[in-house]
Amino acid sequence: MPLYIGVMSGTSLDGLDFALVEQSQGTTLLETHYEPMPAQLKQDLLDLCASAPDELARAALAEQAWAELASAGVHRLLDKTQLSSSTIRAIGSHGQTVRHEPQRGFSIQIGHPALLAELTSISVVTDFRRRDIAAGGQGAPLVPAFHEAMFSDAKRIRAVLNIGGFSNVSLLRSGTSTRGFDCGPGNVLLDAWIHRHQGQPYDRDGNWAASGQVNHQLLTLLLSDDFFATHGPKSTGRELFNLPWLDSHLASFPDLAPEDVQATLLELTARSISEALIEAQPDTEDVLICGGGAHNTALMQRLQALLPACELASTANYGIEPDWLEAMAFAWLAHCCIEGIAANRPSVTGARGLRTLGAIYPA
Repeated sequence: MPLYIGVMSGTSLDGLDFALVEQSQGTTLLETHYEPMPAQLKQDLLDLCASAPDELARAALAEQAWAELASAGVHRLLDKTQLSSSTIRAIGSHGQTVRHEPQRGFSIQIGHPALLAELTSISVVTDFRRRDIAAGGQGAPLVPAFHEAMFSDAKRIRAVLNIGGFSNVSLLRSGTSTRGFDCGPGNVLLDAWIHRHQGQPYDRDGNWAASGQVNHQLLTLLLSDDFFATHGPKSTGRELFNLPWLDSHLASFPDLAPEDVQATLLELTARSISEALIEAQPDTEDVLICGGGAHNTALMQRLQALLPACELASTANYGIEPDWLEAMAFAWLAHCCIEGIAANRPSVTGARGLRTLGAIYPA
């Protein structure tokens, strides 16, 4: 059966996730690997998320470094499994998103797939978003079709909730088209705020947020952003939700304690998810949670409180650890591209129709 490696580097920029999968009648996870993001590369990639001088040269250098890091991770995964590159049909590489502005007709992921193919001697499938955007779609989220393949159940009404830097939800109901959309910031503001004040990459278990008090005036102001009033298809990114966006709202709250801001940001994530889910699919029975946010205990507790009629559980309860689902999805997307299988969902992205996604860089 064909083997694929999925490579995912999300908006949190903590590192690269690698998933080795076997694709037959279904998708089976065989092995995983995690490659931490070097601090300088992380900063270089973050800097590319906003306009600045010499962007083209800086992007070219950053994507070379990203491809070299991805290649190192692929080789370590192969060493771990004692497989040769010739046994892998393709790498599905998301690349690193540096701009996502579908309303202006573009989404940019860098990752030098030609160099990755050269360094690994494995064909690389990448650039999954732009075909959907060319067809009038948002180009995101891309994972609902994979969630449909992995978790749909004829007897249950489900939502698969991915909480990475941003949160997105896939709505699975038997007999209807899969729907999905971005809900808003997931970990991106929480991570940025604790890094500013404590130098930590993330708020472990949500402990710092749990030590503060939600400021409901600030929360109301944050939730008044037009994005939250927009119905799907919709997607978002660092272009909208970032520290300058937060700082502009905090100007009216100069004496607010940092831990209270963190508590309010956690509530923003929880409320934006729960309210969007209740509006879009009020009879949801199961919420399957993946992504780094699944490890945030305080966030999980708030989501359960806000969604009392739903059974919330990590995707680990359904056989897949939450940290590896997106990397698996990009392995699956590579398979779909090579086999000519449409992998977008117009009901999710708003594209004019089903499209085969991705571009192939032969080994």
